[in-house]
Amino acid sequence: MTHPIEKEPAAFNPKSILCVDYGTKIVGLASYSRERDPYPLPFGRIVYKNDDTLIEELSKIIEEECIDTLVVGVPYLTDGTPTKMTNRIMSFWLKCQNTFTSLNHHTQDETLSSFEAKERMKNLPQYNFKVDLKKIDELAASIILEDFVKKNNLAESISYKYPIENHY
Repeated sequence: MTHPIEKEPAAFNPKSILCVDYGTKIVGLASYSRERDPYPLPFGRIVYKNDDTLIEELSKIIEEECIDTLVVGVPYLTDGTPTKMTNRIMSFWLKCQNTFTSLNHHTQDETLSSFEAKERMKNLPQYNFKVDLKKIDELAASIILEDFVKKNNLAESISYKYPIENHY
């Protein structure tokens, strides 16, 4: 679902994408580089203090990782209506647009991404078949980024080798 202030993305060819799963305690991050990664990967987490501090932290990552596209997950209820956090996150997304003017900016519906992250953790040996609360936000961010990559057909060149929905 596209938020009313979000424009439909124009055709683009991102080289390196950073995804943000915004939270008021922990912010999950994921990255994807078409040239390097077979699929979106968890990239870590940032302890949330405030938007300005978060933008400073993101700025360091964007520079170090040569990010050219920023995706921010936006929550909606399963019926598509905004949640309490939707406006707050859209406000953060606009701050990012004003700060990182050279980047491509997109939002991606993150509905049920945390639920899906928990379910994946319960089924994967790398998480000892348990929910790891220290890694859930970055896994949720990678799920959001997977959805973005699929929606924009960004994995076509490698999808025959690595089906994006079955990589974990």
